[in-house]
Amino acid sequence: MAEELRMETAEILIDGKWQEATSETTFHAFNPATGEALAKTFPVSEWADCDLALDAASRAATALQTMPPDKLAAFLDAYAANLVAASAAIVEAANEETGLPVAPRLKDHELPRTVNQLREAAKAVREESWKNPILDLERNIRSCFGPIGPVVVFGPNNFPLAFNGVSGGDFAAAIAAGNPVIAKAHPLHPNTTRLLAIEANKAAVETGMPDGTVQMIYNISNEDGLRLVSDPRIGAVAFTGSRAAGLALKKSADEAGKPIYLEMSSINPVIFLPGAIAQDEDRLTRELADSCLAAAGQQCTSPNLFFLWKDSNSESLITKLAGIFDQRAPQPLLSLAGKSHLESGVSSLLNAGAQLVTGGHEVDAPGYRYAHTVLRVSASQFLARHRDLEREVFGNTTMAVTVENTEELLAILELLEGNLTGSIYSSKSGIDDSLYAQIEPLLRKKVGRLLNDKMPTGVAVSPAMQHGGPFPATSHPGFTAVGIPTAIARFAMLQCYDGVREDRLPAVLRNTIQNPHTWRSINGAWTRG
Repeated sequence: MAEELRMETAEILIDGKWQEATSETTFHAFNPATGEALAKTFPVSEWADCDLALDAASRAATALQTMPPDKLAAFLDAYAANLVAASAAIVEAANEETGLPVAPRLKDHELPRTVNQLREAAKAVREESWKNPILDLERNIRSCFGPIGPVVVFGPNNFPLAFNGVSGGDFAAAIAAGNPVIAKAHPLHPNTTRLLAIEANKAAVETGMPDGTVQMIYNISNEDGLRLVSDPRIGAVAFTGSRAAGLALKKSADEAGKPIYLEMSSINPVIFLPGAIAQDEDRLTRELADSCLAAAGQQCTSPNLFFLWKDSNSESLITKLAGIFDQRAPQPLLSLAGKSHLESGVSSLLNAGAQLVTGGHEVDAPGYRYAHTVLRVSASQFLARHRDLEREVFGNTTMAVTVENTEELLAILELLEGNLTGSIYSSKSGIDDSLYAQIEPLLRKKVGRLLNDKMPTGVAVSPAMQHGGPFPATSHPGFTAVGIPTAIARFAMLQCYDGVREDRLPAVLRNTIQNPHTWRSINGAWTRG
């Protein structure tokens, strides 16, 4: 590893080849556990690199239009197998660049999840249900979903494998739809992304994919990022990251008429009804602490806000939660900037009237660490300054809101912005059921995923999963970033064929193809199969 770190600036992957970037500007990643710069350097690409990638992606998109599903699926399966074979080096690099533990986080959870996503995408390519083929045989009008064109994927900082631009769920869904991908690495884990791209490119060569099917650049200027998402050669864009960056990209893409799917900010409210706390206070406190502190709170589904009825049980829960936070050693945050944003966020909440229960200060330890922090505020205070108090603070902090009555909670839920998740804990005895019935409808319309009696952290890779939600959690509540085949729809366009000859149709629309997911109109009756 030390010898490898003495190499010259890393190359970018363009048109099936590893090559030097046109820019001489470089950057380093940092080890967040120590705060030290890592030796390997990576280029900040100029527009010339983006231009080359866009041309190559356009050529690849044309070739992929007629790619047999089995061949495209073979690429995804080969890539998954390559990741398993190279897992040790990939996990080591991800640990070094993010501070996330090798086990169980990276080795036992995130890498297997990444591999599984690719394999699920391969299955979806073969069975083709995502295409939703419809055959109106009387009128000879047929339609199905097909590829939209080159997709740019911006990966986030907090999931170096499962959401990486060159390996994660957005990548898998875009490829499954038959699109080439231009991956923009996150600058916090460029070497991890390089290793992933090596395995993706190997798989592309092994399975005969067109050059330009998978491309990767490490970093670009903000101006070039805006230009990239609005380029005429782009079909769609996927982004996971901050609200400010996401909205800037969306403005540029919208002006050019390009679909862009954003995952941005979410505070993931958790509501504890009185009967639930009275029934199992200790367990609920541990579950909340585990959820808030998982990955140092740096997950998009981390609970930034939880609600309690103001009584002795609730006061006890807050006290016990603060005790658990104090007992556990703070883990590394992903970056120095992340630590600064966390400090600024806590300070803003305090200035808005929140009270500090515990934490709220730097930690004298190597790397980027901040004390586990619990804040609290009353419902009346929250209602008075909800715009200031309803903010995502990305990291190991959470805030309790104590309510005097149901009306206060309902008023707050009416004001909440959209979120990825919302959780309600209630007693199994049924004593909270009438209260639940009042709260659930309001929370339901504000969240993509509603949970009962469980914390929001942990997003299952399931076709039934919704990892999305109303703005500002995402830019469109009708789509999910997790769950194949549903996630593929973001990178597909509806294609209609009117009077097109049988031999010129996509295979899935031909009369001779039997597919259980096909709708057919025969003598005015619509049937499946």
